[in-house]
Amino acid sequence: MLSSPVVGQAAQAHDATSDVYAEVTTAPSSSGPEGAGPDVAAVLDLEYDLLMKSAWLRAEAYEATGRDAQLAQLDEHEAEVDGYVTDRFAVTYDGEPCEPALSGVDLVERGERAYASLTYTFACDGEPEGVHEVSSALFPDAESFVHSTETIIRYSLDEEDGSAVLTTASPTLTTGEHRLLRQVGEFFVLGGEHLLFGIDHVLFLLALLIGSRRLRDVVLTATAFTVAHSVTFLLAALGVVSVPAIVVEPVIAASIAVVAVVDLALIRRGGVALDGAALGGGPASGPVRDALRWSGPARSRDEPGAWDRWRLPVVFVFGLVHGVGFAGALGIDAAWSWTLLWSLLSFNVGIEAVQLGIIAVVFPLLVLLRVRAPRTARWTLGAGCAVIAAVALWWVVERLAF
Repeated sequence: MLSSPVVGQAAQAHDATSDVYAEVTTAPSSSGPEGAGPDVAAVLDLEYDLLMKSAWLRAEAYEATGRDAQLAQLDEHEAEVDGYVTDRFAVTYDGEPCEPALSGVDLVERGERAYASLTYTFACDGEPEGVHEVSSALFPDAESFVHSTETIIRYSLDEEDGSAVLTTASPTLTTGEHRLLRQVGEFFVLGGEHLLFGIDHVLFLLALLIGSRRLRDVVLTATAFTVAHSVTFLLAALGVVSVPAIVVEPVIAASIAVVAVVDLALIRRGGVALDGAALGGGPASGPVRDALRWSGPARSRDEPGAWDRWRLPVVFVFGLVHGVGFAGALGIDAAWSWTLLWSLLSFNVGIEAVQLGIIAVVFPLLVLLRVRAPRTARWTLGAGCAVIAAVALWWVVERLAF
């Protein structure tokens, strides 16, 4: 997850990724009937501390704590902030630059992080039938404060509604390009990146894999998690469900700790199939084959216990919470629309693709380790679960404290 300050917390120097959120719409023309001209309104949300650092302001600006103090700093340094943003976020109309004007400054909270919310009007010359381009180079790698910044845009321009992800490699959105396929691809990649680089979700998935004894366990557990997080992800991103990040983030961390502790208990009593006998006996190829097929003799030396009976319901509940976390990372909270739904589905499919990739690589390796080197597997997996549990418990404390 991104490491950034909450509202009221001192800013920290960090080398992390960050997202900029933009809502761009047609604005009433200053020279014609309302809604008839090419003028554009844009609301940009940028992490407060990164914005103040990137504008090269003094420490008291980015270390300000509390909403009132941060708003005061934004007011005091409005010219510097405006200059930084308008140098890196631009709108053109039929190839001609539109003139930006900052009309409002506010402070909002996104996932427990303070964001400066800047409202702009871009005055554009030309007839209404033209084409707009929106470009973003906010928080570039060269500034060294962050890397791999993405600007997530929702737009309604030139009788076209859509979403886009602007990156260093693809920094410009142009209306009239029939962007649906590109939009699907952008959000697919964004979803995959979020799971792959979201260490808390990866640790949760690894903990689930360590506790799985055969392919059937993996498939059913992954399906329960997928269905659950897909439901709440879509509902939260569409604005139907709203749960504060101050609740979601500690619960996500607690879910990781719970699964890791259960894994430790199973490993201690031999319930995670750590040797050939536990997997059914016979030559090594037999246990491996049994573990990788849908059903078979792969089971612990004990009959199924409480975790076997409760695994799917527990994972399903935890998946519901993780789904809200995925939606918060995407930063979209809006009413239902077909265009938005395509973006959300693409993002979710990207998550699932990376999840399946991790399962396809890690689970067979775990099976081989358990069969070929059961003593090493016991110590390695036990140590891994202990580390996962410790990290997750630290996150619980950190997220509750701050």
